[in-house]
Formats: sequence, C-alpha cells, structure tokens
Amino acid sequence: MNLFSLLQARAAAGKPVRVALIGAGKFGSMFLSQVPHVPGLEVPVIVDLDRDRARAACRAIGWDAERIAATSFTEDGVRAINGPIDVVVEATGNPAVGIRHARAAIAAGKHIVMVNVEADVLAGPLLAQEARKAGIVYSLAYGDQPALTAEMVDWARATGFRVVAAGKGTKYLPAYHDVTPDGVWQHYGLTAGEAQSAGMNPQMFNSFLDGTKSAIEMAAIANACTLDVPTDGLLFPPCGVDDLPHIMRPSDKGGVLERSGVVEVVSSLERDGRPVFRDLRWGVYVVLEAPNDYAADCFRQYGLKTDASGRYAAMYKPYHLIGLELNISILSAALRGEPTGQAKGFRGDVASVAKRNLRAGEMLDGEGGYTVWGKLMPAAASLRAGALPIGLAHGVKLKHDVAHGEIVRWSDVEFDANDETVRTRKAMEAAFVAQH
Repeated sequence: MNLFSLLQARAAAGKPVRVALIGAGKFGSMFLSQVPHVPGLEVPVIVDLDRDRARAACRAIGWDAERIAATSFTEDGVRAINGPIDVVVEATGNPAVGIRHARAAIAAGKHIVMVNVEADVLAGPLLAQEARKAGIVYSLAYGDQPALTAEMVDWARATGFRVVAAGKGTKYLPAYHDVTPDGVWQHYGLTAGEAQSAGMNPQMFNSFLDGTKSAIEMAAIANACTLDVPTDGLLFPPCGVDDLPHIMRPSDKGGVLERSGVVEVVSSLERDGRPVFRDLRWGVYVVLEAPNDYAADCFRQYGLKTDASGRYAAMYKPYHLIGLELNISILSAALRGEPTGQAKGFRGDVASVAKRNLRAGEMLDGEGGYTVWGKLMPAAASLRAGALPIGLAHGVKLKHDVAHGEIVRWSDVEFDANDETVRTRKAMEAAFVAQH
C-alpha cells in the first residue's frame, strides 16, 4: 500500500530505482510507456536483438528524443545486467535465454522480475532457490495473470480463508488443442492480413489459444502458491463470475473439482461455442471457503455471492493490464525486497502433447506451433512419465513416432545432454525430486 511513498523517498534522495529491460516486445513496450510518468523510476538500458526496433518501440509509445538519447540500447544482456542497475526485467519469452539471464542476475546480485513465465515453469523452482540463497529477489511479473492470482491467494490465506481454487479465465474449446498457426486468426475474428499489419505473431497467439499458455501459467501459480494440479490436466469448465462459487468447488459438494486446493482455468465459451454470461476471459479469480458459520453469515450479510450452502464464495479481478502494471513487481523487489509471486516448490509441469500423428525425423516447433501443445500435469506424474517439457520442445528431432494426443517423452527426441538449458532442467528435477 505504500510503494509510491517509498519510491518518492528514493527519488527525493536522488537514488532512483534503475531497471534493465531485456526484450522490448509488447509486454516490455507497455512497461516502458509508464516510465516517464513515474518519478524515481529509470530505465537506463534496454536489451533487444534488434536495437532499431527497440528504439522504434520507444518512439511509438511516446518517449521523447531526449529520453531515447539518454538510453543505452544493446544486444548484450549479461553486460547490461552487470551495469549500474537495481532490477532486471526478463521479457524475452525464450526459456533458454531467460534462464541464462536469471542466472546472470543472481550472480551479479541484481533482483530479477521474470516476465518470461516459460522459463519460470521450466526451471523456476531452482532459480528461485538460487536467488534466495544469494539474498536477491526472484519474482513473477505483476500484471501477468500468475502474479495477480498469487496476490489473491495470499490475500485469502492471510485473512483466514481456505483456498478452494485459483486461476484465470480464457477463451477455450477442446478443438483448440489441435489448432496451428495457419488457422489461428479465424478464432480471433481476424484475417491473416489484419494480424500481420498489426505485427501479431501467429505462433505466439496460437499458444494462447491451444491451451499451452494456460497450462504454463497454472503451473507457475501452483508452484508459487503450493496449490495442486488437476490429475488429468485442466478442465477449462465454462463459467462466469457469478457461478464461480457453484462450479469451482469440489465434486462431492456439487462442483467440478476433484478436490479442494487446486489451480484451474475457466472458459469464456460454452462447449457449443455460445458465450458464457459475465465471463472472466481477461481476469483472475480465487474461490474461498468460510472457516466457520459466522464467516458464512458475514458473506450473506455483506452481499457476497455464494453457492447454495453459503460456505463457498469467490473474489475476482476482471482484467489484467500486463506491462502497464509491471512497476508493482519492480518496486516491490527494489524497495521492499519482496517478490510478487515466486516458486516455492515443483508441483506443476507442462508436458508436450502431439497435435497430430508425428513421425520419426520430424522437428518439434514448440509452444504454439504445428506439432505440440502444452498440457498441465502434476510434476510427479510428469517425472514418472518422462515427459518432455514444452519449454524444451523447440528445434529437437523426433526419434520415434508419436500418436496424436500422446505425450512426447524425453526418450522420443534427440537432445544434447550438455546443453545449458537441459542441464538446468535436469538439475531442477533432481533438486526437487524428494518432494515427490
């Protein structure tokens, strides 16, 4: 509640919070658009593989020539991390690059805000552990749905409620799992030409549609909030905000959940394609249970929508503003030394599943592509199955045929055991295997 006051004090003392942004895409650009309006916050360096594109992005969001001239644009993330900055924002979306930058930040003693949730799900429990040992903050990014959900879970627990379910909304139909970049735009109501003119990446947007991004974000929430993962993956039940307490409760209480204390995504579409009434497509939620009759009576007295028993209720946030809200994580790390969500264990994983019959010799193309989608699994089940994480399913060759709908396993692909990202993932699995 007092981040702005703390920042004002830093600004008055002539000690602004200095940020290195790595990745000047949409998320990064939204963050940068807010910087001129926050005294005491500075971005002296921006890292991007295309420096001209990064400068153009700064002009497009309204930075003046003086601010752009005072900013260093570079392709060298490690050098930027080791410069005179307080917080690193990793927003590349590339798991391997994200892990490398996180490790560099930890080594340099710089706080890191991991917009790159792909990297967090691939190795976040280990990176967070390493950061804690180094005395720095490793944090999920506020504005993205995992951190917003983690905040709501923390609120519910701190006020004495049992968390029944937590997650987000999205647009989902079962058929979306097999959609490829060639067919993605029809589901967004766009033509390929319209999407291209807007600079929209079909593979990235397809990862939002085919269920992969939802799986990744729910794994991040499960790992950060010590919540369980559905045994057989996300259900994506159609559900509007008014029905959250009814639908998102355990099945033995009349809902759809296998048990209490799980992550789940609700769909903004009924299974026949009709829109859900008062959907939560852009938001996040937590379903909570009253610990006693008195609290349940208070729910009723203060107008909280509940299930028929009066014991289950929900809180939700209807929107998330991604990069426009990122300052909350940056300032929390720099001024309070606290993360806005951080992996505490390895509870959820995202396995690669074949979108069609795949043949030996084919190359996998990763998240949102033509070959695989990401399915949320309990980490223990993923490890037992030897499932190939979705974050490592890009640019690897199949050794065996994999049938449509089947999990792709480590044993099905050729991989370099000495690759830094593979080694990090294997080290993470080994470090947390005792949990399972």
